[in-house]
Amino acid sequence: MAENKIDKRTLKTRRAITNALAELLSEKELRSITVQEIADIADVNRVTFYKHYLDIYDLYDRMENDVLSELGILILGYQENNAENFASGMADYIFANPEIFRMIFSAHNTGVMRNKFEKMVEGLFCVIQSEKAGTDYSDSRLSYYCGYQANGCIAILEKWVCESFSQPKDFIIKTITDLNSRTDEYISAQLK
Repeated sequence: MAENKIDKRTLKTRRAITNALAELLSEKELRSITVQEIADIADVNRVTFYKHYLDIYDLYDRMENDVLSELGILILGYQENNAENFASGMADYIFANPEIFRMIFSAHNTGVMRNKFEKMVEGLFCVIQSEKAGTDYSDSRLSYYCGYQANGCIAILEKWVCESFSQPKDFIIKTITDLNSRTDEYISAQLK
């Protein structure tokens, strides 16, 4: 039982440290962030930070892997669903993790996570579109169309995050769903 409490406390500490880095990355570049700044925001001491991470870059790499893994699992779950379910699921996930997405979409970030997120969404759309149209997944037109579709969805999500969620979640879901359905129609017509 004590072991379970340690695990919960460790997870809570790691989440606080990760959120602190995400908050700082939304304000400045990774190379300008110090362990002390992270520790202060996370309300832990430096020794605690070093119990969990080698340095800031180790923290960033682990955070990137965790976020991309979660997003990958989430996105894979939408291969069988419709556009509204995708938009709803993404909006819910982003709304539940605002610090991470402020960081992903920040001008101070390296852009690596954003690019990988973009590629995952593009891959999802390619799978869905190739199945709908009965087209070979390697069709270069499919790649371009789905890249366009993915970038459109991500641009809406980015705008929503950067504007501090000023629009209601339902508005974002409807906007993405409407644009996706129109884009789906166009892509299907072009691939016939």
